Parts: sequence; C-alpha cells; structure tokens
Amino acid sequence: MKHNVGTFDRIIRMIVGILLLSLIIFLEGPIRFIGLLGIVPILTAVIKLCPLYGVCKINTNSSK
Repeated sequence: MKHNVGTFDRIIRMIVGILLLSLIIFLEGPIRFIGLLGIVPILTAVIKLCPLYGVCKINTNSSK
C-alpha cells in the first residue's frame, strides 16, 4: 500500500476531524450526527492513504 498523504496534510486532517467530531457535543438534535463525518479525515490521516487522492493522482507525501 503506497501512502499518498503527507505530514502537513495529516495534521490538517486530524484538526478538521476533531473539529467535526466535536459537533456531536455542541449541536442539538439529529443534525449533530453530521459530526460523525469527522471519522473519515481522522482515518485517512492515521492510515496515510486517501482513496480520493488515488483517483485524482494527487500525492502530498514527499518520501519516496
């Protein structure tokens, strides 16, 4: 499995994921479950692989 997510990209994904997950706490009603979308950027940051980057031929990982 070839990694295509770089370090800076991973940091941004983690921050965005955590912010989205925090919506579960701060929002009321069924709309708060939109915060569960935060799992996606966190997961892609942890495994260093973004399927959408693969389709678009994008690689932010500078290591060879």
